[in-house]
Amino acid sequence: MSLSRMPAVFIGHGSPMNAITDNPFRRAWAALGRELPKPRAVLCISAHWETPSPRVCAVAQPETIHDFGGFPAELFAVRYPAPGSPALAQQVAALSAGTVEPDLRWGLDHGAWQVLMHLFPQADVPVAQLSLPRAYTPRQHADLARSLAPLRDEGIMVIGSGNIVHNLRLLAPGGVTPEWASDFDAAVADAIEQRDLEALADYRNFPGAAQAVPTPEHYWPLLYVMAMAAPDEPLQMFNTAYDWGSISMRSLRVG
Repeated sequence: MSLSRMPAVFIGHGSPMNAITDNPFRRAWAALGRELPKPRAVLCISAHWETPSPRVCAVAQPETIHDFGGFPAELFAVRYPAPGSPALAQQVAALSAGTVEPDLRWGLDHGAWQVLMHLFPQADVPVAQLSLPRAYTPRQHADLARSLAPLRDEGIMVIGSGNIVHNLRLLAPGGVTPEWASDFDAAVADAIEQRDLEALADYRNFPGAAQAVPTPEHYWPLLYVMAMAAPDEPLQMFNTAYDWGSISMRSLRVG
């Protein structure tokens, strides 16, 4: 394993309000940012950019995208002016043998900027976002991730942003986390500890999967991080609590 290999990180991002609300999740992101080595650039896989086929944002100055509604003006005022990385986008396209195409229309959606602004508050690390192709199976997502894993040895940090349990129709604010959520979260945590990518790809077999992952886009970013993990790398989970009662904020650092 390269001594200069950059960590790969999966962040459970939860509500967009976590970007501007003082809470344990946000404080943990800031603490992680102080521990992480400064990368040459970040490749971010966010649950909030789905496309028919895989794309990578290649703009030089990504826009801060406020892809939500019903939140206070303070949240819409947030800007994260990190530069883009057209060079990284070209590397991604090359490593994927042309499977991933450069995109000049996207920017940084809230799944990206709401965590990056705390990991790298100076906004001085270039960022390129990789989209989630809707038609891909979990194993196809993992295969794409493996093809991009060499980036970690070239100073690129990979950050996946989503949630292991994410069902906005079954929130439990102020209540007890429902059994289906805790059971699924525990099963995923066990598979992570066992580094069992096959089990993680077959997540529909885990208890509570139908309620925990009604749509897969928030789960998929975890597969990218786990697919890039080498067997001998240290692995650490954090933020193992829940947002809004049933959104698992479980996060993971590899390396």
